[in-house]
Amino acid sequence: MEKYIVKVLSTEFVTHNVKRFTVEKPSNYTYIPGQATDVAINRPEFINELRPFTFTSPVDADYLEFTIKIYKGHNGITEQLEQIKPSDELIIHEPFGAIAYKGPGVFIAGGAGITPFIAIFRQLQTKGELTGNTLLFANRTEADIILKDELKALLGENYIDVIRNAPSGISKKLIDKELLAACITHDTAYYYICGPDQFTLDMIAILKELGVTDDQIVIEQ
Repeated sequence: MEKYIVKVLSTEFVTHNVKRFTVEKPSNYTYIPGQATDVAINRPEFINELRPFTFTSPVDADYLEFTIKIYKGHNGITEQLEQIKPSDELIIHEPFGAIAYKGPGVFIAGGAGITPFIAIFRQLQTKGELTGNTLLFANRTEADIILKDELKALLGENYIDVIRNAPSGISKKLIDKELLAACITHDTAYYYICGPDQFTLDMIAILKELGVTDDQIVIEQ
């Protein structure tokens, strides 16, 4: 399995528990927006501890970016990643993943499931092809929303927050049948879903109740 050692260029928190990592991009390294790669920390005790993380950079950038949720209290790899600083090294592998842009549609994200869509939206922005896309973004609290300002700027009124512990002024606490039905039009060709396993299954079930076919649904396989 091909692997590449890359230096970390910068890190910063984008929410209270989500951290952005910008790293070197190997020569001739390519991927499709929405794809991921296996990542390890380049230290002897961690080089075999691979975890999949999604690229959030546009493909034509001269760097790679990962936006990673840090899970505390498990002494896991993301907790180790929190300690990573510029000049440290990561190991990345070949890209993989089934989520890719097929055409305008509704993007349905749960929490950190937004990450493959970040790369897709950024790439569409560079090509001037964002029109016709809607994002439904489900989070537990407002503080959990990843890159809200950027996503709102990209999608405008087609960016819709759905917050379980919602403050006043946000009516929808769950992505339900009513909300999805409101987003379905004759022009809606695709439905992109990414989030926890049960979230994905629930969204697929609702879409099928609404008459959406399997070939219109794009998920990670």
